[in-house]
Amino acid sequence: MAVPRFHVFGRLSPGSPYALPAEAARHAIQVLRLRAGDALVLFNGEGGEYGARIEDIRRAEVVVRVQEHKAVERESALQVHLAQGISSGERMDYTLQKAVELGVASIQPLTMLRSVVKLDAERAHRRTLHWQHVVSAACEQCGRNRVPEVHAPLSPEHWLATQPAGNKLFLSPEGETGLGDLAPPAGPLWLLAGPEGGFDARESALARTAGFQPLRLGPRILRTETAALAALAALQALWGDFR
Repeated sequence: MAVPRFHVFGRLSPGSPYALPAEAARHAIQVLRLRAGDALVLFNGEGGEYGARIEDIRRAEVVVRVQEHKAVERESALQVHLAQGISSGERMDYTLQKAVELGVASIQPLTMLRSVVKLDAERAHRRTLHWQHVVSAACEQCGRNRVPEVHAPLSPEHWLATQPAGNKLFLSPEGETGLGDLAPPAGPLWLLAGPEGGFDARESALARTAGFQPLRLGPRILRTETAALAALAALQALWGDFR
């Protein structure tokens, strides 16, 4: 069994005790059935990871002894930032989870015209917290020690108006450019993917005006939860750490 990993917050000092956050402690006790003496790994998102061992379990509290820091990183040198049209329920969770496993650097949810899900300010805030938790859990599972940020949802208009210069792609079945036509990016790459219903014509025009190049992933139309992940995997194979 792999040593369990936990994303925690705050400073970690080798040799010092540390009480796991309530949710992590509950998972350790009720799901993983860990006991005193068991080993685990902690990371706080600031780089590297720490070994640790459980010293005491008291009801819902788990106290561990922090061990040495290991300067291990599993980040991809290919820095891809994903702007994803918001999809419904588990589809969005799945996309974010797998994007993290595929090395995405950050995630910007977009409220698009053909998005099935419509979020008011309160629901958008709650969903952002939920998505950040999904991303954190994916980092625990896949071994990443730096947690990609999930930004608050924006409309495409607001997001595209603030985009920096760089390599910009948006996924479109109507695009004339394929992956084999692209040159390796010099610097970060911005990848824009649509929701269940795809891009509205106005959104496609906005993306082109903002410098995004339409990219076609083969002859078949991919679902929203497939398209960005297929592109990320292909980009990692071409220029990232899948080689």
